[in-house]
Amino acid sequence: MLHIYLRPLLPRMHYLYPLSIGQLDMLRHQAMQIVSARLGRAEPPLRKDVVEYMLDVDSHMWSMRRSKANFLRIIGAFNGLITAVKWLNHVCSWKSPTLTVVIHFVLLIVVLFPQMVLPNFFLLLFLIGIWQYRWRPRQPPYMDTKLSLADAIHPDELGEECDTFPTTQPPNIVKIRYDRLRSVAGRVQMVVGDLAAQGERLQSLLTWRDPRATALFLMFCLIISAVLFVTPMRIVALLSGFYMLRHPSLRQELPSAFFNFFRRLPSKSDSLL
Repeated sequence: MLHIYLRPLLPRMHYLYPLSIGQLDMLRHQAMQIVSARLGRAEPPLRKDVVEYMLDVDSHMWSMRRSKANFLRIIGAFNGLITAVKWLNHVCSWKSPTLTVVIHFVLLIVVLFPQMVLPNFFLLLFLIGIWQYRWRPRQPPYMDTKLSLADAIHPDELGEECDTFPTTQPPNIVKIRYDRLRSVAGRVQMVVGDLAAQGERLQSLLTWRDPRATALFLMFCLIISAVLFVTPMRIVALLSGFYMLRHPSLRQELPSAFFNFFRRLPSKSDSLL
């Protein structure tokens, strides 16, 4: 069983001489044609459009329902990370003083005995897996209408998904769908632009786009380097953890100085037309 899980998914030649995207699409189309012809001669025969739907041939086509479902899948995949961040904010805000004090002691133990971090981490994963065994799936996976959002789809979105390419709908329907797609794409474009701006701000720290900001960052790096040379790493980790867990009375409601400095760094957003 271990050998089956560790074995490559594809033949060896695929990794030595990988196929291009165009070749993969052509082979996928040829495989679909072979399967469709074979099932078309079966008894009872299956129509070609049914086989194409079951093989998910149009998975590259735009679908509002699938886009929403994939977004919810991403949220579900990172649900553990989101929960951990919320729990950390709960601890740092001292909403439960007993829990925060316990976390202080845990941090102290981790800093004093760092060799126990990895063993305890993998032991924790083992215990979580054993605990989740009680709620393991007992039935094979099936077509989930709730996951696919098929039970709450708008009729127009369903019609758009089942439409041909190129479209055969009247111009007024196409205009409505086009405007809806523009609004969705506009939000995606804004998020992508914000991510690009953050990356450009990181790059501008060393590119002298803003000479004063780069000089301040270089001085900060030099000072931090000198401090870390003479300070034990355990002390640095302990002080950093205690600073992050400090009481709300020692915090300020305004953004931190590092956040303000980063937000003032230049990006290429203003250079776009």
